[in-house]
Amino acid sequence: MNLQELEARLQSLIEVDLLNLLPGRNVEDVVVQQLAAAIRFNAEPQEDGSIIAPNVFTLIVHPAKAEKWQDRQLLAILLHSIASAAQEAGFRVTISPTLTIATDETLPLNDARVLASHRIEAMSETNANPLDTNAPEEQNKMPENAFLIVEGVKVFPLKTPVINIGRRLDNQLVIDDPRVSRNHAQLRAIKGRFVIFDLNSTGGTFVNGQRASQTVLYPGDVISLAGVALIFGQDNPPPRPDLKETAPYSQAATERPTAILSTDHSTAKLKRK
Repeated sequence: MNLQELEARLQSLIEVDLLNLLPGRNVEDVVVQQLAAAIRFNAEPQEDGSIIAPNVFTLIVHPAKAEKWQDRQLLAILLHSIASAAQEAGFRVTISPTLTIATDETLPLNDARVLASHRIEAMSETNANPLDTNAPEEQNKMPENAFLIVEGVKVFPLKTPVINIGRRLDNQLVIDDPRVSRNHAQLRAIKGRFVIFDLNSTGGTFVNGQRASQTVLYPGDVISLAGVALIFGQDNPPPRPDLKETAPYSQAATERPTAILSTDHSTAKLKRK
């Protein structure tokens, strides 16, 4: 199924569910287009020939439009349509997708962006350790234009290869919240990607809802430090090394003096029957 067919099927599925559950509501074409592109261009080919659909989505809209998208029924409809359209396109849906609403005041009112990624298990369980390489210079390659959105009100650029996060004042990113440990987590640039490491924190480090000891970060990943929310982002991210014929969807980066994650953001999960 090509992008146009995927977009048309996604639109059809959404419209049917909206008619049945939320009559009179509609989903803007730009959101459908962005969701279809996010599914198509962030799917991961596997060695067995199958293709896994992304399962972590972040819909970014203007703050004035955020309230509309925080309707849980609407989010459930979008998730059902995402999973159904992906399966019909021949992609594997391995786990239930999640959708988080974020806001960016630099976006036009009628525009939207979608970030998509895959829920990543700890590297020790799913990948070779990224420190194991015969090219030491690759270990220190800095990811470009990466940043964290901290608690929805602060954009923290990631400009050094090691960033310590915690309550202590000597951390590069200081989070003054009693839930956060003094030395809670560390971001480390490894082979052009940021990897987050939990530093034996009391409250734990979670990525897209799963507890992690060390995990590769991809744009749109939602990090929780004992309940304190951060979103990892990257303008013009590098291609995923595990993608061969499929390239990530890219858009020209907009100037973002500020970006805001709604403090009352909504996350819905699709439950399979």
